[in-house]
Amino acid sequence: MEMDILEKCAYIKGLAEGLGIDSSKPEGKVLNAIIDLLSDITETIADMDDEVATLGDYIEEIDHDLGEVEEYLYDDECDCDCDDDDCDCCCDDDDDCDCCCDDECDDCDYMEAMCPHCGENICFDSEIEPEDLICPACGKGFSEDK
Repeated sequence: MEMDILEKCAYIKGLAEGLGIDSSKPEGKVLNAIIDLLSDITETIADMDDEVATLGDYIEEIDHDLGEVEEYLYDDECDCDCDDDDCDCCCDDDDDCDCCCDDECDDCDYMEAMCPHCGENICFDSEIEPEDLICPACGKGFSEDK
């Protein structure tokens, strides 16, 4: 059986008492002072160990609660019906694309183009030719002359 720090200190204190150290001599005074200091240090360390264990429990509770908050906040953002963690839909994107129409998005079938007349960004299906588009903001076709 391994002794903890408090038990070890008590053992040393018992050994010193069993030796019959004369506390009236300078050597006895020094040894008794060292043993008292050792006792104070071990009690402080034991108290700190208890506090660290308590703080560890609190951290685990906070981590658990934070996980629930993150799940509540971030799981509601996805509008798709997938429950698969390996899903490649836009709900896992780190960017701010709401419609997944980024020019460089390889995961969806949408494109983005700027209207040459009003400058509005338009999202459209990648199968549609940009020349066939009509801007919903200004009503002009992309192929019309400026």
